[in-house]
Amino acid sequence: MPEQLLVERVCKSFDGLRALDNVSLTLSQGEILGLIGPNGSGKTTLINVISGLIPITSGKIWACGDEITNHTAYRIARNGIARTFQTIRLFRELTVQENVEVAALGVGVSRSAARQRAARALAEMNLESYAEMRAGTLPYGLERRLEVARALAMAPIFILLDEPGAGLNEEESDDLLDILERIRERHNVGMLVVEHDMRLIMRLCDRLHVLDSGRTIASGTPVEIRENARVIEAYLGRSKRVTDSAAG
Repeated sequence: MPEQLLVERVCKSFDGLRALDNVSLTLSQGEILGLIGPNGSGKTTLINVISGLIPITSGKIWACGDEITNHTAYRIARNGIARTFQTIRLFRELTVQENVEVAALGVGVSRSAARQRAARALAEMNLESYAEMRAGTLPYGLERRLEVARALAMAPIFILLDEPGAGLNEEESDDLLDILERIRERHNVGMLVVEHDMRLIMRLCDRLHVLDSGRTIASGTPVEIRENARVIEAYLGRSKRVTDSAAG
């Protein structure tokens, strides 16, 4: 039986503004779930509350049978949940290798184990040849990969990816698709992916969950979401359809 991440009727308010309004979703180990919607729809807020960066107002969150509602980010990471950020957050003066080691150390492994995890994660992300470079000198596309390598070094059960394809060109996006599919296959992790690149998301994800103004408006397979009239109206406008090549 695969482990599950459960979000149950989660609400989050900021000074009276309801950023999330009774959002529920399920992510299974080994599944890739896309989280899409217009700007300001609550996607990053949802990742932030799941990962413990901010507290929720109401609702419950469970991971692997344990309730993690409003736990600290540190405890949630040790519960098997890793994340990346929409705005890249690297230790720019440390080497690429050291950046990944720090992530592994953060979940309590020894220094030697952290080095081993870092080496494996860099190899999986095709970054081993950059290991001794300062992270701040990497090209943008490789910085994005390094963010994923750090998450992978935490040996997670679930990874929350906040716009991993942001700013990538088509070739880099294709490479990212291959890498994420390989990670799923090798590690059986569940991934919650926030992304505006519809070309990437429609090919990568098993299911999609759509938010608009903090509320769920649809969930289903990519084919079902592509044809959903409510999604078309809210996300792309009345006259457009979600297609494999559309940009959100």
